Amino acid sequence: MSDSPAGRLQALFEGHRLTPTQRRIAHCMVRRAGDVPFLSSVELAELAGVSQPSVTRFAVALGFDGYPALRKHLRESMPAAAEENSGHNEYQQAVLAEIENLQHLAGLLADPAPVERAGRLLAGSRPLPVLGLRAASSQARGFAYFAAKVHPDVRLLDEGGSMLTDRIDAAVRAGAAALLCFALPRHPREVVEALEYARAAGLAVVTVAESAFAPVAAHSDLLIPAAVGTGLAFDTACAPMLLGRVLLEAMADELPDAQARLEEFDTKAAARGLFVE
Repeated sequence: MSDSPAGRLQALFEGHRLTPTQRRIAHCMVRRAGDVPFLSSVELAELAGVSQPSVTRFAVALGFDGYPALRKHLRESMPAAAEENSGHNEYQQAVLAEIENLQHLAGLLADPAPVERAGRLLAGSRPLPVLGLRAASSQARGFAYFAAKVHPDVRLLDEGGSMLTDRIDAAVRAGAAALLCFALPRHPREVVEALEYARAAGLAVVTVAESAFAPVAAHSDLLIPAAVGTGLAFDTACAPMLLGRVLLEAMADELPDAQARLEEFDTKAAARGLFVE
């Protein structure tokens, strides 16, 4: 596993049975991994939208005497590289943070089993609904665009509203067995509700989210985390995008006619002069 701030926090939380409030704090800490060692318990509570005593109880649940001990541990575990990076401007720091996120993702992929399981679920679903709203819509659209080249029936769900559950129902009636969701902060309430509805309808939910403590985790059968960058005014999502391409590869590996479909597309594209050489 990567030695990134987010990676170290994920490792710290693993193996602990956390309450919903504590998972909310953990989720906030992962998102603000670079800042957490310097936040007071009051500041962390405000960011997570919980009470200050909840932060203290959270630290105790992790095995520390209190929040000051947890913060001390986080400061002592900061790599020297973090201090060296302090001389870079904010744009460079954003890029370096994304590199850390990608390194963390590479560490997670050392165990390919979750991605391979996801690939089998996605390949076996006909049709395959792909959900992503608001900030995650571009991730869902990008996946659906490429997936349609190898999968016979991909259905993009990138618009919310009352029609969303209707489209999930239609996919289920058509034979869907799984749904892929890209969920990025800030998490729309209707995404959480849509996943809950999809699972109740019998779909296996595979989710790409920024952490295992994201609000969608409770409604996912398989969640694979890919951290987002938070150093700029708007989050950056290089790792979730790359994870989406990895899932595409895993899905294609499970589709026996994937290569034939790609070759057929290339032949037709050449005949139409679709692309400029």
